[in-house]
Amino acid sequence: MTARCAWANGDPLLAAYHDAEWGVPVRDSRELWETLMLEGFQAGLSWLVVLRRRDGFRRAFRDFDPEVVARFGDADIDRLMADPGIIRARAKIVATIGNARAFLSMRDAGEDFSDFAWSMVGGAPILGNGHVQASTPLSLAMSKALKQRGFKFVGPVIVHAWMQAVGMVDDHAPECFRHRR
Repeated sequence: MTARCAWANGDPLLAAYHDAEWGVPVRDSRELWETLMLEGFQAGLSWLVVLRRRDGFRRAFRDFDPEVVARFGDADIDRLMADPGIIRARAKIVATIGNARAFLSMRDAGEDFSDFAWSMVGGAPILGNGHVQASTPLSLAMSKALKQRGFKFVGPVIVHAWMQAVGMVDDHAPECFRHRR
């Protein structure tokens, strides 16, 4: 059996996500934004709940195209609140729509989302020590910077989980086969 981070054991979907996606550096702005939005929906729940509904989220949020999501209105909110394929939390849905607008505002001001995010870690993944933390001074700084740009549901715990997921921080356990790859 392959040694992996303990959180990824026990469910084949979590193991597959861990082995192929978690901690792999993502540089695409749209994909980074999608992952941050999904991390926001995960707040208060397990990541497995989000993974099981990820296809539903992608369908409901039109492949997380910020141009499309930014135009969502009340009828879309009602549609999303009735969609059993996603996590139906009004505040998180409204935040995602607002975050699409914040993403586009950054772009329109000449600030690429990927460049912004990766600049916070000096352009390369930070190698963690395998010690699990809920947040860090860096995730707090990133959270504040995102909030200053109009983002919601981007507290330091959500942001830290996002930074781990998209490979800005490599927090694979030392015994994990993906550690420092």
